Amino acid sequence: MAKKIKLLMVERDVTAAKLAEKLGTSQSNISNKLKRDNFSEKELEDIAKALEAKYEAHFVLEDGRRF
Repeated sequence: MAKKIKLLMVERDVTAAKLAEKLGTSQSNISNKLKRDNFSEKELEDIAKALEAKYEAHFVLEDGRRF
């Protein structure tokens, strides 16, 4: 997930410092989370919103059904 967030940050031309500012946290906190690749679903939703994107999480069965 960290790799996807970094790619989205590049796409949106947003630095870790700017993302941290948008999320109301420190740059070191964001950098550490990206290094550990450790995010809650709520954090992923907040990051998506800050980067003007939509976060979707679901399971997909072999028949295509999503949960």
